[in-house]
Amino acid sequence: MEIEALEGVNMIKQMDVNKVRNAVISHTGKKVKVRINRGRHRIDETVGIISETYPSIFLVTTQGSKDMPVRTMSYSYTDVLTKDVELILCRQS
Repeated sequence: MEIEALEGVNMIKQMDVNKVRNAVISHTGKKVKVRINRGRHRIDETVGIISETYPSIFLVTTQGSKDMPVRTMSYSYTDVLTKDVELILCRQS
């Protein structure tokens, strides 16, 4: 009985990851604000475009400026699920 309950918990978690993955895939190519919790009350924020999605990770390409070059950063869907990474959709203007 206990083993069956644990397997059920893993399936629920996998379904949650699939929900996050599908949400990210549906917003591919859109501009997002990414808030990253680095721990110890440090939060980094950046703006970029969800450029590519893969089975375990997705890529966000940041916009370059004079001070910062164009960068591509990768995040996992579990980072979003555990709230280490927060994605906020930007309004298209």
